[in-house]
Amino acid sequence: MTSPLDTLRERARAARHHVVLSEGTDARVVEAAARAVHEGIAEVTVLAPEGTKLPRGVTLRDPATAETDAMIEAYLEARAQRHPTQEDAAKAVRDPLVHAALMVRTGRADNTIGGAVHTTSDTVRIALQVIGTAPGVPLVSSFFLMVLPETHPTRPGGAMIFSDCAIVIEPDAEELAAIARQAAASARALLGIDPRVALLSFSTRGSAHHRRVTKVTEALKHLADAPFAVDGELQFDAAFDADVGASKAPGSPVAGHADVLVFPDLDAGNIAYKIAQRIGGATAIGPILQGLAKPANDLSRGCSTGDILDMIAVTSAQIDALQKAETT
Repeated sequence: MTSPLDTLRERARAARHHVVLSEGTDARVVEAAARAVHEGIAEVTVLAPEGTKLPRGVTLRDPATAETDAMIEAYLEARAQRHPTQEDAAKAVRDPLVHAALMVRTGRADNTIGGAVHTTSDTVRIALQVIGTAPGVPLVSSFFLMVLPETHPTRPGGAMIFSDCAIVIEPDAEELAAIARQAAASARALLGIDPRVALLSFSTRGSAHHRRVTKVTEALKHLADAPFAVDGELQFDAAFDADVGASKAPGSPVAGHADVLVFPDLDAGNIAYKIAQRIGGATAIGPILQGLAKPANDLSRGCSTGDILDMIAVTSAQIDALQKAETT
């Protein structure tokens, strides 16, 4: 059986988008760049000081010297509301994270990936400042692509979306609904499925009463016109297990078959993905950002070369989805 990650890599080979990796002094990043080029997954530019030795086929770009004037103008435009000075801009564009985001903003690259060295807060903050949110999008959130092990008893090798696990700490009902819409769109873009979205809680269909449950049921009301199957509030077992779902939420279009899990807050989402990864043996790719005007993604500082390669493939699928949306 072909794994979802294999499928994403094949799609990336067909598209061969241009990715800029901002952390070219990290050995994992350099190795991933070499593999991406060798396997035809992407065209790759790596940001690093001039003179850095890179594998054949990987383009080197030094943020301290590359098109400095053009980058300064782009930065001044991106941060116009903050009224930066020329001196501020000249200093900022030499930062590899900022420079990579500016390359995406100005069309010099299709996407950027960082976070092997920098924190999530740094990578997300700069992506928001320089690339910005997509038109009409109320917030930027994240998800993890979770690939279950081949030995899983009910969904061997299956893939799911967990959201939000890294960005929005305590969403209100409207924000939770926005996250659900973004996660459903991400599932379509990456997995090619008609998503079944579960809004998770510690309650199923009124089994408990609390303001935290009410937030989830209110979010469901905001999704009344959603172009995908969605239900909540559902406990995890009711969302995931067919027998439990049929018992706890009979007639639900989602219960027992959910492939997109939307968590009520960051505590729940972050804990859940790590448990699924460390105890359940699932492969976790992310955090992957959703809601930006153009793709920019984060890596865990504990990432492997393979993780970076998978993120390149995932980001390629996001580019395809954005380009398709722009032409429809």
